[in-house]
Amino acid sequence: MSEKPGSGPDLRGWIETLETAGELKRVTARVDWDEEIGAVTRANMALGGPALIFENIRDHTDTLCTRLMTCGLSTRGRTAMMAGLPADISDRDLVRHFKDRYRAPIEPVIVETGPVKKNVLRDNQIDLGQFPAPRWFGSDGGRYIDTYCGVVTRDPETGRANVGLYRGMVAGRNTIAKLMLPTQGWGGHFGKHRNSGEKMPIAIVHGWHDVLPFCAGSPFPRRICEWDMMGAILGKPVELVKCETNDLEVPANAEFVIEGYIDPDPDTFVMEGPFADYPGHEGGKPSPKPVVQIECITHRDNPIMRGALEGARPGFPSEDSTLCGYSWSAIAWNMLEDAGVDGVLDVWMPPVVTGMNIVVQIQKRYHGHAQQIANTLWGTSAGQWFFKNVMVVEEDIDPRDWEAREWAMAFRVNAGEGGVTTFGPTFGSVLDPSTKPEFADIRKYGTARWTRVLVDATRNWTFERNPDWDGRRMSPIAAMDPALERRIADRWSEYGIGIDYLDDDMRERLTLEELRKRFPDA
Repeated sequence: MSEKPGSGPDLRGWIETLETAGELKRVTARVDWDEEIGAVTRANMALGGPALIFENIRDHTDTLCTRLMTCGLSTRGRTAMMAGLPADISDRDLVRHFKDRYRAPIEPVIVETGPVKKNVLRDNQIDLGQFPAPRWFGSDGGRYIDTYCGVVTRDPETGRANVGLYRGMVAGRNTIAKLMLPTQGWGGHFGKHRNSGEKMPIAIVHGWHDVLPFCAGSPFPRRICEWDMMGAILGKPVELVKCETNDLEVPANAEFVIEGYIDPDPDTFVMEGPFADYPGHEGGKPSPKPVVQIECITHRDNPIMRGALEGARPGFPSEDSTLCGYSWSAIAWNMLEDAGVDGVLDVWMPPVVTGMNIVVQIQKRYHGHAQQIANTLWGTSAGQWFFKNVMVVEEDIDPRDWEAREWAMAFRVNAGEGGVTTFGPTFGSVLDPSTKPEFADIRKYGTARWTRVLVDATRNWTFERNPDWDGRRMSPIAAMDPALERRIADRWSEYGIGIDYLDDDMRERLTLEELRKRFPDA
């Protein structure tokens, strides 16, 4: 039991941290919830801009909730700050940090009460129109209130809670239409309730510390509790309180919590969508979806809503981009290790691909090493959304260096020699626009169809060892002799070339330590 219930991390403390660091701006100019907030958010993220709090939103200057925060985790620097790390930490080190933290869970604690219990709304008091849910993009079918929250459900058989990040569209004063798939954590819970004919209790947490959506949106294996992972990142347990209308638990100092249930009867479903989701394309056609029937809303005084614009494409990141690069990469790395895959040195999911592609760096130890990696990833529950295309490289290829990946693709991959493998059709994302619409029918298939690809960009061990190459299977790299490289580095200042000519791209690739190592006069 906590000594001071509700005294732990929260959105307001996170906002204060960002503001003190110069990483947050308050937008006091009048903005429209209909598209304008989404457009400003998109441009801000493209510019690498700060976290934003919109404080003057059309139709919401005197409602219960008047403020909306976004972009809290839209950069590597702020993601590092969330984890208590220096903002200039490298991508590689940030992935390793989360990989290690996810190995050290800290269980939550139950407290008696907290700020989220200050106000309790029931019956006719409930009106989602009091919250500034945006219509983020012009083609969206409605106002999306659930975009960067935590959806809490419980397995009716095991009692294990699941905290997921699932989109939700305002369907009425007290209803939210939700996208749900059977392969998702809460989709499994829903299936068990449907089998028993019982309604599924649900709680939707809005506006807690950003570690909540960071973990809720991460594909942990089913045996892992997201509350434990949040505690691991924060270094302290999450304080939870019981809900008012069901036995679920939520953070004691969340901004507001929506409690309710979902009826498994398809006759209660309503049309949801379209929504411009993570692939960076406009959504498809609306379709019948399960509905959250709201029974209660608890909230702090003057609650702040937290939201996020979806969809990443080149030059236009989203908050899913940082999730992809750092959390999802770390989880995939742990998945491979837990499955007994040897020799994994690094894992990277490029932020712009939001989970579709993954690059795994290995020290190759046996024939079929790359195939083992692909099969492991494809067989996980995370494979519903992720790992459509897997690339495996060796230790001399930096998985974050697109030029190195291109080189490996060019000179270590031969489709006719087993360098490219396809697998499927398998299950896959219903939101991926590369899937034919007829194969993305949730009601018919429960999921969508993917044919997956493995690109084995490692040196081919089926080649015979060549005595002309000192017994190697491939000709050696035309690299500078190490002794000559050291001699050139030692004499670099004599040549009068300097390093001022380096362009920004090269400077970004070479850390200061590497520059000094190569060019001692730097």
